[in-house]
Amino acid sequence: MAQFDERETAKIQDAIIDWFALEARELPWRGTQADEIDPWAVLVSEFMLQQTQAARVIPQFEEWMRRWPKPSDLAAEAPGEAVRAWGRLGYPRRALWLHRAATEIAAEHNDQVPRDVDTLLSLTGIGPYTARAVASFAFADRHPVVDTNTRRVIARMVHGLAAAAPPRASDLDDMDALLPQDPVRARLLNAAAMELGAIVCTARAPLCGSCPVAQWCEWRGSGFPDNAPVVKRQAAFAGSDRQVRGRIMALLRGAKTEVTRAEALAAAADGGLREPAQAERAFDSLIADGLMVEAEGRVRLP
Repeated sequence: MAQFDERETAKIQDAIIDWFALEARELPWRGTQADEIDPWAVLVSEFMLQQTQAARVIPQFEEWMRRWPKPSDLAAEAPGEAVRAWGRLGYPRRALWLHRAATEIAAEHNDQVPRDVDTLLSLTGIGPYTARAVASFAFADRHPVVDTNTRRVIARMVHGLAAAAPPRASDLDDMDALLPQDPVRARLLNAAAMELGAIVCTARAPLCGSCPVAQWCEWRGSGFPDNAPVVKRQAAFAGSDRQVRGRIMALLRGAKTEVTRAEALAAAADGGLREPAQAERAFDSLIADGLMVEAEGRVRLP
């Protein structure tokens, strides 16, 4: 494990932030100045970016913000419209949670995204990561923000590992040790570390020759050892219940009226099933999750 003194840490901060100023992607939820950053846009982007690449999020995000530029605009719609607008982003329960959070913000916080982490945590669908991300990116409060990309940068640079271990509480301590005390620069470093992991310190083919902190990287300095921690892989999407649920959701998003239970089950089976019970199981799980409403043998979005 690398140990950086105060002087080295300052150099690392400068190197990453300077690199970010030159190489950061232009993403619609980012602003170049603090007064350009819309907290609602930051919150929407954080919901959408969970386990989803930025390139897939951009068109959905832009359409969402055109349609619902304030939390109250979304809250005024039926929850099903949020699910419909979510499109193929995956994990559509996030759309329901975002709709509920928007309703809470409109009703309880004067249509303004709250700044305090504990208050953010009280909103539907917001966990510790999202609360810190909104507080940092939208309001420039000093909080360590650690996503998958940041964890990989820290794993390699600080711990000399080829990949990150499963998330752990010490990830926040590692990032906090790297953050500048100035909250605006801390916000920049949080964003820059994520960006570095997304486009340079990538999982499969890291571009070490383009890395602004290569000289401090413990993994590189150790000769790139093949020492990645064993991490349980997510089950394949093809043939999964998630895929079968997605077929039903696609039918509902495209339907202008209610559809029958039989039509929904036929859509679930279109493309094949691993077992006969899979269609019914997917159907029932969508009802249980609140993503589908059934009445008298017909179903629709909520």
